[in-house]
Amino acid sequence: MKLMLAAALAFAAFPAAAADVAIVHAGRLMAVPGAPVRSAQTVVIRDGRVAAIIPGYAEGAAAGVAAADAVRTYDLKDFTVLPGLIDSHVHITSENNPQGRLQAVEYSDADDAIAGAGFARKTLLAGFTTVRDVGAGPGDAIFALRDGIARGDVVGPRIFASGATISVTGGHGDGTQGYRDDIAHVLASPAVCDGPADCRRAVREQVRRGADHIKLTATGGVLSNTAAGLEQQFLPDELSAIVDSAHLMGRKVTAHAHGVAGVNAALNAGVDSIEHGTYLDDESIRLFKKTGAYLVPTLLAGATVTAWADDPDSFLLPPQRAKAREAGARMMDMARRAHRGGGKIAFGTDTGVSKHGENAKEFALLVEAGMTPTEAIRAATVTAAAHLGQSANVGAIEP
Repeated sequence: MKLMLAAALAFAAFPAAAADVAIVHAGRLMAVPGAPVRSAQTVVIRDGRVAAIIPGYAEGAAAGVAAADAVRTYDLKDFTVLPGLIDSHVHITSENNPQGRLQAVEYSDADDAIAGAGFARKTLLAGFTTVRDVGAGPGDAIFALRDGIARGDVVGPRIFASGATISVTGGHGDGTQGYRDDIAHVLASPAVCDGPADCRRAVREQVRRGADHIKLTATGGVLSNTAAGLEQQFLPDELSAIVDSAHLMGRKVTAHAHGVAGVNAALNAGVDSIEHGTYLDDESIRLFKKTGAYLVPTLLAGATVTAWADDPDSFLLPPQRAKAREAGARMMDMARRAHRGGGKIAFGTDTGVSKHGENAKEFALLVEAGMTPTEAIRAATVTAAAHLGQSANVGAIEP
């Protein structure tokens, strides 16, 4: 008993550990986009988590602050405060430019990581506190950047990374297209696969390297240097092998998909989301609703490649220009159709095609596609958080 009492007294002699507290005085608070906006609110953030929301502008003890706490107060009484935004489709270690094909063979992983650090900062300053990276180079740059941000070594949004994209030989995502063989080997990716067994290996390799989720290219794509079009690339048994292997290892799967056959094949295989969805039919809408998969329409990418296609001096190669004209003009109509059909739409831009830091341009395009402004904000917060499986951590301001 004496020992227990002595221990208790010794423990009591030390003050409670000080907390890092931020107090936000919000003129208007959109705590959960879609719910009523509240006026004159105090948000208390303790050690990086929302601890309380208090009506009025509270400070000190009224805000639950202890004398030992390190406190910062943010006066946003003239502003509307909402959750950190989420971009569900970025390529944060790169940005398309006229030198891109040369940089692909000149840049090292370190170069990509350094470039990514700059892009990450721009993204965070644009209001996006969480991003899902859906396809980086075959190296470790994206994982190094993700982990550096998580440690606090680099300023940027939290990153959920797929690593390299699972793709077929010669398809969208095979970065060796158009290069001489003696150069192409530099760009060879372990995520390129053919046949179910090889595709299972490719998924497991990305998980081994640190992938938070898996991205596959179910169809051709606009910016790959091939005239293979925008139609289905993987066979049904390959798609099933990828999805099943990823799900067995606790990873969600998203599919880049333009052509309708590839969209529907990916949905039938059980993917958790579709990126782009440029061509949809009634069966696509039915499958979205049946499976609960999300659509990430990336309208900003469509607008960007359309502008490039219309500019005779842009850096697009002939196969890219033809596909940009085909896909870019369709994406708005398909997003409008998906929204009318009641599918779940998560905000995503394909930034890296467009410029980093301009992610918010997607909001106006979503409204043009039929969303209300509140629905568009919800797509970048509540819906995107659910899409990531992170509703407990991001997407709303709640204790």
